[in-house]
Amino acid sequence: MIKIDLFVFDLDGTLADTGQDIAAAVNHTLEKLEMAPLEHKLIMSYVGDGVQELIRRSLGTNHHFALAEALNIFRAYYGEHMLDKTALYPGVEECLSHFAGKKKVVISNKKHEFTVKIVKSLGIAHYFDDIIGGDFRPYLKPDARLVDHYLDRYHIAREKTAIVGDGHNDILLAKNAGIISCAFLNGLGERRRLLALRPDVTCENLAELKDVFC
Repeated sequence: MIKIDLFVFDLDGTLADTGQDIAAAVNHTLEKLEMAPLEHKLIMSYVGDGVQELIRRSLGTNHHFALAEALNIFRAYYGEHMLDKTALYPGVEECLSHFAGKKKVVISNKKHEFTVKIVKSLGIAHYFDDIIGGDFRPYLKPDARLVDHYLDRYHIAREKTAIVGDGHNDILLAKNAGIISCAFLNGLGERRRLLALRPDVTCENLAELKDVFC
């Protein structure tokens, strides 16, 4: 087993299945702009690089002039509906409870306000030492400085730190920061893309991590 002192968790597609609420907010935005809706799978392929990139990609190259308006529409709607269908994935509470004695943080590229609200509303905030979203610091995943901050703060070695996430940016963050990468394969991210990045560990359910890390 691998000795870990700090776990970094992604939110969207890792701790919580947020896909339906994100897709609904994107398509509400497009409807307000009198644009055609997008398929759920396509919208999910746009998730992971922050809300601005999500909306930019959803608008397409011919409608970038509407980005500011679209962002305002999305944020207003999502702020009211982000918990309509969002729920924890199976095994999340079991995993977090098992590692209750370890340092744990949430790092998401999602807007900070939304990240904190979802974690608190799903009743898991007490498991974490810190929760940060994408606009909390001036850089996003996969920037290694996001992890470096906690390694310095908690005096933890890189080889005893792991990130658990379903997105390519989570695996790239691990590689950039020199920490252990764990790909969650049942999230919003594309399985083949994750595996192509050769993560150190993979799992289908977060409860499996009890048998990998100690």
